[in-house]
Amino acid sequence: MPSAFPRRKVVACAVLLPLLVGPAFAQPAFAAKDDDLVDASAIEPRAAAYGAFVDTYRQNTTDFTTPETNPAIGVLSEMLEYWTPGTTWNDGTVLNAQVHEQNIAAIERITQNRTDEEADAAYLADRRHQSYSMIEGLEEDAQEFRDLANAGTTIPDEIPADALTTKYDDRGNENGAWADVDSELGSVVQLVNTVRGPWATSNRAKEYYQYMRPFRWSDDVVLVPELEPVKKPESEAASDGGFPSGHTNAAFLAGIALATAVPEHYDDLLLQASDLGYSRAEAGMHSALDIIGGRILATGLAAATLADDENAELIAEATADADTALDTELDLDTDRDAYQARLAEYLANTTFGLDPVGEAGVAPVVPEGAEELIRTRYPYLDDAQLRWVLYSTALESGLPVADDAEGWGRLNLFAAANGFGAFDRDVAVSLDATADGYGAVDVWRNDIDGAGSLTLDGTGTLILAGENSFTGGVRVKGGELVATTATALGTADVELQRGVVREQADGTLEVGGELTQKKGATLALTIEDASAPALSVDGKAKLRGTLAVDVSALAEVPAELPLIEAAKFPGALPSLEVTGLPEGYHPELRVEGGVLTLVDAR
Repeated sequence: MPSAFPRRKVVACAVLLPLLVGPAFAQPAFAAKDDDLVDASAIEPRAAAYGAFVDTYRQNTTDFTTPETNPAIGVLSEMLEYWTPGTTWNDGTVLNAQVHEQNIAAIERITQNRTDEEADAAYLADRRHQSYSMIEGLEEDAQEFRDLANAGTTIPDEIPADALTTKYDDRGNENGAWADVDSELGSVVQLVNTVRGPWATSNRAKEYYQYMRPFRWSDDVVLVPELEPVKKPESEAASDGGFPSGHTNAAFLAGIALATAVPEHYDDLLLQASDLGYSRAEAGMHSALDIIGGRILATGLAAATLADDENAELIAEATADADTALDTELDLDTDRDAYQARLAEYLANTTFGLDPVGEAGVAPVVPEGAEELIRTRYPYLDDAQLRWVLYSTALESGLPVADDAEGWGRLNLFAAANGFGAFDRDVAVSLDATADGYGAVDVWRNDIDGAGSLTLDGTGTLILAGENSFTGGVRVKGGELVATTATALGTADVELQRGVVREQADGTLEVGGELTQKKGATLALTIEDASAPALSVDGKAKLRGTLAVDVSALAEVPAELPLIEAAKFPGALPSLEVTGLPEGYHPELRVEGGVLTLVDAR
């Protein structure tokens, strides 16, 4: 069961110095064969019947009321494969009974099994301004944001005793707003308000699809009792459609806007938005498809607003002001299990485990302008690379409602905030240790496959924290590449020309091909287990630079300490630097039985 809103604090990993950009797709010298790579055209956008969402989003008005003319309706038009709207709220036709029944059954199950804590959180999410609720996604920086933005709500944490009979509306702060545009963080507040502007409503889609709320479909849906006063009577049901969820739309709009300004909390904010969306199911107010539709709609609307040239100056101001005013730390946590658990929670919140209904294995489509959704998260990637991140982290095909023509429904922004999901093309990045934020140091937590290679340049640090299987190899031309899992470096050759490759894996770091180290480059090993080599190379290990070994974590350094195993160590051995040795230990490198060993030469 997805968690209620409060969640873990971000843990900053203090291991490394900061990173920045380089020319991506300047075809790295270390490259996979073109025949093995995904064609470059795969990330080209495709138009829908209404055109491109980013070009037509201002048509989300009462003047445009069809899927062909209004993108907010058109992006959700896969719903028409399961449901035909009627002339009023209760005379539509179910076309796909399996989808419809699973959709409502999910809410029956969720509402019948929710905890009191989840019911309380669902009430607060319903009654509070969604932008205010999304501040919680800033985690440890949330209270500072509230103070600097003068954010406020009149809905208290403790639900009033008379809420069973009285409807409470959020009146915001003393100025009647969720936060103030003339505050120290006013530009961020204005960015949220702009992304949630006049074209961001879900009402036009609700009016078109006329799909009822779940409690009108089934008496087995248990509404949160304190929301009974909020529920519209049947006489007003015609203006109370369920698809798509307006609260979910608002939560993702606000979350993406805040994530643009404060990218240090990008995935926290997306998870918070998904929690708020899921709470609509726990409340009994919306069905699974309603909530899925709300996320899809918000994704297109947010991208369109961020891509609008009229908002470029505001975006720049908001990101700069947030960087100056908030004392944020980068989230450099490399705990793979923790990340996978959060990713699973996000997917549960946004897909509800509904059975696929469309064709499986269809390649993703990346919508026009979608790269704007993650631009501030990756200041060192160019437009094409941003689109490949979205492509490689997309949801599987066939999920209900999600296979729209442009590709908005399959974007997985939580995963996209955590690096590439595949190297579908050769990837070259350059990070700058003097840059701000993720331009100086970043973590890619996803499990990366694909035929492409990775080339790192610059002076900053890139951390690979996934269980990776990409086959194109790794080349380090500058900067520091940190491997925190056994398979972080993929399955092929690793070439270290300049800079540093740092091993910080639990267990033995694997190189699936040959390891080549040039003079002036450093291979750094952190030894925490004296019984096994820190690095295993399937092929030859040609070591010509510096081997830096840290044995500080060992309670006792043995007279013979295995460091690297390889098929062969041709030529001279590297120069050696050792940290953490006991007094009197005279370190020396020897090759014995295919293992490069640190020995005490006394």
